[in-house]
Amino acid sequence: MSALMPWLGTLVLLGGSVVFVAVIDSLAFALIAQRPPVNLMRDALLAPWRAVAVSLVRQQNRTEHPDRLNWALAPALYLALAGIGLAVVPLAPGVAVIDAPTTVVLWGAVETLTVIAVFLHGWSANAPLPLIGAYRYAAMGLPIMLLSMFVLIGTALPAQSLSVVDIVASQHDVWNVLRQPLGLFLFLLLGLSLSLRGPFDYADSADLAGGTAGEVSGAARLTWQLARHAMLVAFAAMASSAFLGGYLGPVRAGPWWLALKMLVLITLLVGAGHSLARLPPSRMLTVLWTVLLPLAFLDLAQAGVVALW
Repeated sequence: MSALMPWLGTLVLLGGSVVFVAVIDSLAFALIAQRPPVNLMRDALLAPWRAVAVSLVRQQNRTEHPDRLNWALAPALYLALAGIGLAVVPLAPGVAVIDAPTTVVLWGAVETLTVIAVFLHGWSANAPLPLIGAYRYAAMGLPIMLLSMFVLIGTALPAQSLSVVDIVASQHDVWNVLRQPLGLFLFLLLGLSLSLRGPFDYADSADLAGGTAGEVSGAARLTWQLARHAMLVAFAAMASSAFLGGYLGPVRAGPWWLALKMLVLITLLVGAGHSLARLPPSRMLTVLWTVLLPLAFLDLAQAGVVALW
């Protein structure tokens, strides 16, 4: 029974958090639209379930000569990557689905393969706007992955380990967000990119009529949206573990602390996704290479100095 606890806990955390993401998303839309406050929360709670029902009965679009196999596999790959990313996060001391010495490297593989999943989604539709979204996202992928690598190595230095379990344990006295004040901010930008949100939504943006998801409808679009929510959940769990102590808390460590930190980060990222403007792709690439990446390297250098001190 104990061997099943990490799996059951991870599934419960994933399912509950995905519903939370959908509700917060609906609430953000309602607030931006300045809807009357009467029954606002009730409508936000019901909106995701209405969207599910509508998607399941809606007819699916079909483009001319798509790569049907890869078009179906891309959302499945995206969702599987979110599950793997969440599986490396310890829910409590000694409770993790994947407890290996190099789980930070595994998380890096999840980030990299997410670029492939999104690109595959846009390429396989055989339509111009989804393909443009796929290429734009791939162009952003390299600098974002490098930024994440620098920041995560900084969190691994105090633990002297590439294991997420060890990184959480190393924050028993001081959380990494205090050791790396800039690191969490930079890492949150990765979360917006991985979940295709806000200023880093270059794959499924409105200026491309939905981008890689522009030709998708019905159950296929629902699956893609579910995968996006799941990836946001996985990222929030990783960010909470790498910078906010994960399951550690003021009293009695446990999964409730991890869940609470995740919900705070999810709310923050959803809010940022709805409120922050997106730069043109060329300007964003310039900012990534000339501003954010140097800041990430400085963050790594500062983390190294603190670790040696």
